[in-house]
Amino acid sequence: MAGILSRFKTIMEANINALLDKAEDPVKMADQLARDLEKDLGEVKAETVSVMAEEKRAKRAYDEGVAEVEKLQRYAEKAVLAGNDADAKVFLSEKAAKAANLESLKGAWDLAAANAAKMREMHDKLTEQLKQVEDRKAAIRAKAAMVKSQQKANEIKSDLGGSSLAAFDALEEKLNRKLDEAEAAAELNTKKDDMADLMAKYDDDATVQDSGVEDELAALKAKLGK
Repeated sequence: MAGILSRFKTIMEANINALLDKAEDPVKMADQLARDLEKDLGEVKAETVSVMAEEKRAKRAYDEGVAEVEKLQRYAEKAVLAGNDADAKVFLSEKAAKAANLESLKGAWDLAAANAAKMREMHDKLTEQLKQVEDRKAAIRAKAAMVKSQQKANEIKSDLGGSSLAAFDALEEKLNRKLDEAEAAAELNTKKDDMADLMAKYDDDATVQDSGVEDELAALKAKLGK
């Protein structure tokens, strides 16, 4: 009991979040704190049960003492009413002895009640701290997983940016150049064909051929009276 109560002030003043924030490895620290708190909580639970039982025993002893004093008072009154002063004195004497012990019984009960209150407070504090550790541990693990994923993504991005992406960019640029060249060649060939057609229209052979046909057509019309 004394050993556990000596740690009461330290436990009540402990700042779990501050300890975790200062830790070099928060996950490892959270695991260790959880183990320590679970161990302390187990001891405190067992001691709290024992102290609460002692409080109940002390209160029952005090209540019984009070009831005994009240009972002796009633018997003394009955003896006086019956005219038996001697018996009344015996009851009053016993009552005085019992009443003198009541102060001791009350002191024992008060001490047991104070100890029980401290143990319950310590139990509740440890339970709260353990919940804080578990919550922070889950949050820390989730954050650590996110950091690890981000680092992995950065590594992949770095690898791609340094090699594969550069190769893809070069290949795309090469294909774009090939496409531009092909389109330019097609455009040039189209212009050449148009020019060739236009030039053929005025070739001498074509003009002579067209002129002969026209002359023959005129002669035919004259013959036919047209």
